[in-house]
Amino acid sequence: MSENKPESGPTVNPRVTWEGCSVLLDINDGDRLVFARLSAGSTLKIGNKTFSLQPLIGCPFGSLFQVESGKEKPYLSRFIPPTEENNVQDEGGCQLQVESRDNRAIIDNNQAQSLTGDDIDAMRRQGATGNEIVEALIANSATFDKKTQFSQEKYRLKKQKKYAPRVLLRRPFSRSICEAYFKKYPARIGFLRVDALSLLLSMANVTANSDVLVLDMVGGLVTGAVAERLGGSGSVCNTYLGGTPYPMEIIRMFNFNNEICKRVLRCSVNYLCAVQNETTEQVSQHEDVCTMESQSDEKTSLSVSTEEVHLSSKNGVSDLVPENELSTTGKTCKAPKAGEKAPKEAIQSWKENGFSSLIIAAPEQDAWLLVKDLLPLLTYSAPFAIYHQYLQPLATCMHNLQLEKMAIGLQLSEPWLREYQVLPSRTHPCMQMSGSGGYILSGTRAYSNTSQS
Repeated sequence: MSENKPESGPTVNPRVTWEGCSVLLDINDGDRLVFARLSAGSTLKIGNKTFSLQPLIGCPFGSLFQVESGKEKPYLSRFIPPTEENNVQDEGGCQLQVESRDNRAIIDNNQAQSLTGDDIDAMRRQGATGNEIVEALIANSATFDKKTQFSQEKYRLKKQKKYAPRVLLRRPFSRSICEAYFKKYPARIGFLRVDALSLLLSMANVTANSDVLVLDMVGGLVTGAVAERLGGSGSVCNTYLGGTPYPMEIIRMFNFNNEICKRVLRCSVNYLCAVQNETTEQVSQHEDVCTMESQSDEKTSLSVSTEEVHLSSKNGVSDLVPENELSTTGKTCKAPKAGEKAPKEAIQSWKENGFSSLIIAAPEQDAWLLVKDLLPLLTYSAPFAIYHQYLQPLATCMHNLQLEKMAIGLQLSEPWLREYQVLPSRTHPCMQMSGSGGYILSGTRAYSNTSQS
């Protein structure tokens, strides 16, 4: 019963962390992003030091922590920014001050700092905090007062990241997870940008009580985003080609409860098509094959998960590892399992009523071949959306859909996103941005005489 505490619903506040939940740790304002599973034994390594994550349990998402030296060992302490000073600065920021200083006379010869490394180590042994070390460095800098205000802020921020790192406790949901993967390892999610993901859900009209058919080959990100939007209503059918389901380990990071997890089901494309075509012999054969495959998959997943726990249970942290399996140091950290085999009742309901929408995110597959098999599984007038990193596969698919008269309202879109830096006298587009977020083909399934054949 202790394993089901996070899934009990009313007794758990989703805005506050609990033991066993997944979190996204933002270190030094995006310099490093880490997924972790909180437990009493979970640790986080920053630089050459290791910190316990136990102080993060029971804190609201959005909390900020700072590394403190301590006399015995370093630890993470709750950090509350001085709001009064920030308000004063914001009120006075409307009036731009004329900067009379510049940095042209400053020579970077590593001689401006009189505080040595031994002095800093001595301060740490005496229990000096990171902020005190930063202030000492500023006081012993011969060129700090000569710098411009912008340069002083950069210098202070640089030293703060080194001697007093800060950790932001973020809640893992579709946007934060997508942004983290797109920033570090975009290839693992098919270069799916967050604006493309939101457009994908919107074009497919994913709403409450929907039955959504998803072909997800981007690690389970799309499946998790759909399940998150459904909120425990409707169903998500994660389908796959062949006999082996696609991995969707990312869905474990969403902190879904049992009510949402049981709405995420799996069924192969071949089985869905066989049921739709009412070929009883093929259905019975597929049932036998699916039963054997599910048993083998359970054995395989059990061995793989056990191996990954042994490999990564040292610190309970996953710094976006390829498998993205969150380490668990105890039984209380086990996450609810999503993606069970679809029961016959659900499959029969999908056959009678059809799916209400379709989402395809399979960069490695031919979009037209997938749509040709999956589109007949939808009810008439149901929307669909297909994501691909490149334009040409979707253009070919769009052309074939027009020739076959299978869909109407076809639209090929390219999402566009530009991030801005907003600072006094320094508001401009960010210097480094992604060139493209992929392409999305959307439309509506149409009725035709050939649909009944």
